[in-house]
Amino acid sequence: MEPEPEVSPRLSAPVAVLIGVLAVAAALAAGHVVAGLVGPSASPFLGVGNTAIDLAPTPVKDWAIATFGTNDKLVLMLGMAVVLLLLAGLAGLLSRRRSWPGVTLAAAVGVLGFLAVLARPDLGQLGILAPAASLITGVLVLRWLHGLALARAGADTPTDDSRRVFLRTSAGVAVGAGVLGGGGQLLAVRVDVEGSRAAVGPLTAADPAPPVPQGADFAPNGTPRFLTSNRDFYRIDTALTVPRLRAEDWRLRIHGLVDREVSFDFSDIRNRRLVERPVTLTCVSNEVGGDLISNANWIGVPLRELLMAAGVKPGADQLMSTSVDGFTAGTPVDALLDPDRGALLAIGMNGEPLPVEHGFPARMVVPGLYGYVSATKWVTDMELTRFDRKEGYWIPRGWAQKAPIKTQSRIDSPRRDAAVPAGRLVVAGVAWAQPVGVGRVEVRLDEGQWQQAELATEVSPHSWRMWRATVEVSRGEHRVEVRATDRTGRTQTEQFAPPAPDGATGWHSVPFSAS
Repeated sequence: MEPEPEVSPRLSAPVAVLIGVLAVAAALAAGHVVAGLVGPSASPFLGVGNTAIDLAPTPVKDWAIATFGTNDKLVLMLGMAVVLLLLAGLAGLLSRRRSWPGVTLAAAVGVLGFLAVLARPDLGQLGILAPAASLITGVLVLRWLHGLALARAGADTPTDDSRRVFLRTSAGVAVGAGVLGGGGQLLAVRVDVEGSRAAVGPLTAADPAPPVPQGADFAPNGTPRFLTSNRDFYRIDTALTVPRLRAEDWRLRIHGLVDREVSFDFSDIRNRRLVERPVTLTCVSNEVGGDLISNANWIGVPLRELLMAAGVKPGADQLMSTSVDGFTAGTPVDALLDPDRGALLAIGMNGEPLPVEHGFPARMVVPGLYGYVSATKWVTDMELTRFDRKEGYWIPRGWAQKAPIKTQSRIDSPRRDAAVPAGRLVVAGVAWAQPVGVGRVEVRLDEGQWQQAELATEVSPHSWRMWRATVEVSRGEHRVEVRATDRTGRTQTEQFAPPAPDGATGWHSVPFSAS
């Protein structure tokens, strides 16, 4: 009789999946801790996430913002974690007999992280150390654990000692990954940005914003307050993590089509004559009736002064601003040089240094333009150039090159599908028409006659304006609409348009019922 062929040992599915998951966890932890030393965005996990954001089609980004709002980055990271867990499990299952199939898949994922980090514009050459550490660690841990488990599975009589060795080793890898990941997070936030913010001290403008008068909002009727608190101010970022830059490390370079290149450190800006202005910022992704709009008192120096110090050459029609994380935006130069518009390099917000998530140490604030071309946070570089030579981050992704804010209005009360008592109803909301200001707001009930709303006291044409009107409602279903007219006499269009490519249009309407 011929001898029976030898059967190679085979791992159980749960053990194989566990090995794959632990290998990926160790890889991510190693990359994260090295990234804490060379730059947080060098983390392969964050690198892949940021690349996914950069490469995502515009409709996908619009859907994410509309669906998840400011939680879109958290949803992306959770989705990436799920995908990594599935890939880790697959790598383990492919390696139940031999390690090379799982090692190949792990290496492929590691190379993807490597390429993603290499593509980051905000990293130096040392940035590649993080994905390299991640790739090597993942492969070695997978082979190590696989070897231990396979030896145990191939033994004629597996012992409790062999089981304990594998379990202890696996537990050690899990604990080590947790410690390394936590250490990497601590290293990533080791820059004492909050201490730097506190050291800036009180910001007192030589030219303060006008006091907010009584009657600047109709908050008792359901509108927002005239000034949005820093905590509630909307945020839309392109990066997964908030850049952490100390004021003492910050510098702004202005170059390109200028008479002379100039640079400023934070003390240069802090010691200049500061002005304070109320300005409403609006995101181009704001849907009709949306809440991606907020208003604050901004403290800083006029950008016009800084550009004139450099000397803008004829022909320069675009300022290309760059954030410390590599984000870019192209702003029309004529808007920046317009003294009536009052564009700022802002270092303060509502009486305190900029919050980290809103651009500390410095950001741009340009009234009348959507944020994607005007509101660069953590700004460190400004290049005078031309629109036909360079494009900002969002332009190749299908958004308009120039983005003046469109006159819009919103109903805040009643809320959609609210139930209200029949009789007199106060309808209230906000309108904006930067940079000329809101001249008139009208409402109508059930497509009846338009009636003029009462406007709140105007503080600045660069800020939103609250409105309210009283209507008589009978029992039943109703719909109220609003439209605004700017000070030039131009009324916002009824024609609906989505946010892309240059801002949403249409009259906001709210259905409700009365009983």
